[in-house]
Amino acid sequence: MAKKDTEANGRLAALKAFLRGLYEADTPAGYRFRYFLLAFDIGTLFFIVGTTFINRNDIVEFFDVVIGVFILADFASRIFISRHRLRDLAHFSTLADIAAIGSFLAPVVGESFGFLRALRTIRMLRTYHLLRQLRADSVYFRRHEEIILAVSNLAVFIFVMTGVIYETQHYGNPQIVNYADALYFTVTALTTTGFGDITLPGTLGRMITVVIMIFGVTLFFNLARALISPLKVRFSCPDCGLQRHDIDAVHCKACGKLLNIPDDGQS
Repeated sequence: MAKKDTEANGRLAALKAFLRGLYEADTPAGYRFRYFLLAFDIGTLFFIVGTTFINRNDIVEFFDVVIGVFILADFASRIFISRHRLRDLAHFSTLADIAAIGSFLAPVVGESFGFLRALRTIRMLRTYHLLRQLRADSVYFRRHEEIILAVSNLAVFIFVMTGVIYETQHYGNPQIVNYADALYFTVTALTTTGFGDITLPGTLGRMITVVIMIFGVTLFFNLARALISPLKVRFSCPDCGLQRHDIDAVHCKACGKLLNIPDDGQS
């Protein structure tokens, strides 16, 4: 009995080490796997949007289940290797994953909260390992990191709020027929254009509109700030630790330390 328990524990330890290698390690396999997850998340978003324009059928429901099983396997793997499971389980992105899993694995109910998968894409972009990999692999990303992240934040917000509008309105609001209608309203509300040809009735509709205007405008101004601000290069000052410097900086502006910022080979 003890021997069997030891063997089982050994297999679990080996599985955990293997999964941590994929999710956390700085190895070619780990890099490819994390890029694959990011591509899968983006592909899932396109699937969710595309299925709002067609009637649900057996093929759509089949892919719902396939995507749901994959998300469930990914979710279980991340919880299995987590060093702080209770904290991770309480995280909002985890709750979004649970909602997405339930919606994809219940085709009869529909894709209800599947749009919340967008939150996981932005979470992956902010994970330490993927950010470090993008900085190492892409000169363009290093030069425009703040702009790319600001665009990502705004795009995810637009996508999630469009999903909220579509799911809460398309059954009872004749003005919201598909995802394009919901997207149109989201953008007009975010930009405070407000043409008035599409409205969200009731208290819930008004509260959704308020959320879009408040948070959307904030994210939009954050993007504008990133676009207007001069480009910076990320390099940790060895003395004071300042992370962002002018591209042609020779000395640290905070402490005057002589810097040796690696040149990307571009002017």
